Amino acid sequence: MTPAIKKEIRVRIAPSPTGYLHVGTARSALFNWLFAKKEGGKFILRIEDTDLERSEKKFEKDIIESLKWLGLSWDEGPFLQSDRLDVYEKYIRQLLEQNLAYYCYCTKEDLENERQAMLSQGMAPKYSGRCRSRTKTKEKPQVIRFKVPETRVAFKDLIRGEISFDTSLIGDIAIAKDPRTPLYNFAVVIDDYEMQISHVIRGEDHIANTPKQILIQKALNFPHPHYGHLPLILDPDRSKMSKRYSATSIGEYRKEGYLPEAMVNFMAFLGWHPKDEKELMTADELVKEFDLERIQKGGAVFNIEKLNWINSQYIKNLSNEELLQRIKDFGFAVKKISDAQLAKIAGITKERMKKLSDFSELADFFFELPDYSSELLIWKETPRETIKENLEAILKLAPDSGKIMKLAEEKGRGEILWPLRAALSGKMASPGPLEIMDILGEKESAKRIKTAIKKLSD
Repeated sequence: MTPAIKKEIRVRIAPSPTGYLHVGTARSALFNWLFAKKEGGKFILRIEDTDLERSEKKFEKDIIESLKWLGLSWDEGPFLQSDRLDVYEKYIRQLLEQNLAYYCYCTKEDLENERQAMLSQGMAPKYSGRCRSRTKTKEKPQVIRFKVPETRVAFKDLIRGEISFDTSLIGDIAIAKDPRTPLYNFAVVIDDYEMQISHVIRGEDHIANTPKQILIQKALNFPHPHYGHLPLILDPDRSKMSKRYSATSIGEYRKEGYLPEAMVNFMAFLGWHPKDEKELMTADELVKEFDLERIQKGGAVFNIEKLNWINSQYIKNLSNEELLQRIKDFGFAVKKISDAQLAKIAGITKERMKKLSDFSELADFFFELPDYSSELLIWKETPRETIKENLEAILKLAPDSGKIMKLAEEKGRGEILWPLRAALSGKMASPGPLEIMDILGEKESAKRIKTAIKKLSD
């Protein structure tokens, strides 16, 4: 009789350190984390590093740092599969002794020839099982295979409902290279059992692995966890997400200047939605609202414009001081200006910021006036001489913003404020001139207005 599954909610994220943390894996981590928090359960981090050829410490480090940056703290782990080889060996030998697994001597060439022969006959390729009854020889085994019984495997997916597989189409699956080198489908079964995982919430690309894992669980008399398969993340053309349209690793988005709380908010909506039409939700709000039943079956389109909008809203909602700290943490450093002034600059540029990386371009003129054409100073059809006279009048009034605004009301706001803003910023678009003057101060503002007057004179 299959043991009853424990009631405690225990979920895991189990990335492989063969690449940087992908948005898809991060979204899976987020959904597991939300589910654990909502249900008062445990969230476990497991690093699946048994692929020794492709696993690298730099990727392991990136996975851990990216999850921390997103705020997805784990309750247990990180556990490394490479530390658990004795555990896997025990179960592999158990299956071999019970004649539920066997050594396979077929080379890659043998398997490819077999595959081509099946395809030429219009058959779905699978391993023929020709080493099932082979006695041990002096040849070196290539892999250890699990004997897949010909039956039907059905399970109730938490998101997709009843799913059924005909295992006669699968063939005997490779579960290890040798007794101490397990392959994915075997190692994951052992880990989920040993770590008492109650729910496996992962991408739909794992659906085909589920019947294989259930068969191994049955052979070892393990309970099987509840399974839920998340929709794929798609590019705007509805193809599988790729670098063609967007960055794919969390580290890339971090380097581009996205806020972690904005990334979490955005990723939560990739395949899930709350009961109302709310678009901005904190992590605490997401935990409170999260429900597996509200996860969609169809693919979730990754909309970079939506991410940019969400990120811009989070930036706007930061205090000037908090935004300045984020900008500094992002790597922006200026020694010539005080933090109080920098906070003011952050405050007047944040309305136009989509990402932290925008700050340099939006605020660069505060630190050094860019070279610009005198044409930038011209407001519509206003004569150059009039613009020059207006700037000379402003120079006498500065820094009295009240008097400058009175002049603008008399002459026309565009005629006064456009040339002043252009003179102070040297840019086509920037914050308002009076805000810029306030930050630059009287001396620097006067210097820039004089530069504009000279440009018009020349």
